[in-house]
Amino acid sequence: MFSKDKIAYIFLILATLFWSGNFIVGKAASLFEIPPFTLNFYRWTFAWLILAPFTLKEIFQKKNYILENIKLILILGITSITVFNSIVYYSLNFTQVISGVLMISTIPVMIIFFCWMLKIEKTNFYQILGVFCSLLGVAVIVTKADLGKLLNLNFNKGDVWMVVAMFSWALYSALLKKKKFELSHISFLQTIITAGLVFLLPAYLIEMALGYKLNIHMPFVLTLSYVVLFPGLASFFFWIKGISIIGSNRSGIFLHLMPIFSTLMAIIIFKEKFMNFHLIGTVFIITGIVLSTKRRTITK
Repeated sequence: MFSKDKIAYIFLILATLFWSGNFIVGKAASLFEIPPFTLNFYRWTFAWLILAPFTLKEIFQKKNYILENIKLILILGITSITVFNSIVYYSLNFTQVISGVLMISTIPVMIIFFCWMLKIEKTNFYQILGVFCSLLGVAVIVTKADLGKLLNLNFNKGDVWMVVAMFSWALYSALLKKKKFELSHISFLQTIITAGLVFLLPAYLIEMALGYKLNIHMPFVLTLSYVVLFPGLASFFFWIKGISIIGSNRSGIFLHLMPIFSTLMAIIIFKEKFMNFHLIGTVFIITGIVLSTKRRTITK
């Protein structure tokens, strides 16, 4: 028999593994010319339909409470559902999985930055230094350690948009700390998905109007099935279950498995190469993560 802690570890490893796979599938979607906003729209539409039987009763019961907090819910929906996932899929049309996932790995540190900026939580000198180091690591990856690219503003647009995605999810996560919602986890997720879909629908329609047509073929069916069932739903439930057993602080460490999983899969599946600039950027990012874990409060 597994102990409760070991069961939690299995849940958390599976959650991060499925989230890591989202980058691999997103890259595959670009190779099969699956439009990014279209993929994201159908991903969350089907997730909404699956969750509906389990959530709509509570949502209708607490509709007044939801309306009272609608501004924050809309912002959460836009930053997480509308922007983050769409931009990640779009970025992978132009950049390596390895570059993208290394930049995304800075999100825990960027959350500290937004919490400090929005005065949600206190921070300290080491955490601010950690933010700086992590951003420096991202800059190294975006410029490929080439100062000329920085001076000439000659960047891979996939890398630049991945930075936008990184900040979007960090802002979403920081705002989650701002208020504790009186909804079950699953119903709260449903409200966020609903808000995100409201703004994702126009983006999807614009993408179609621009000529990005969806072909219903097996690669699309398999891609959609994965992003709906695994990173969309299973990871969420596994993550919540793991946190309920060992707590959020211990669970947060498992997020750092994502760049490892994604990098290994990218090397095996897409034959991507781990370059010197990836190594330099990783050193700065890891330094930033380590510094950001220091707790002594100095400033606000």
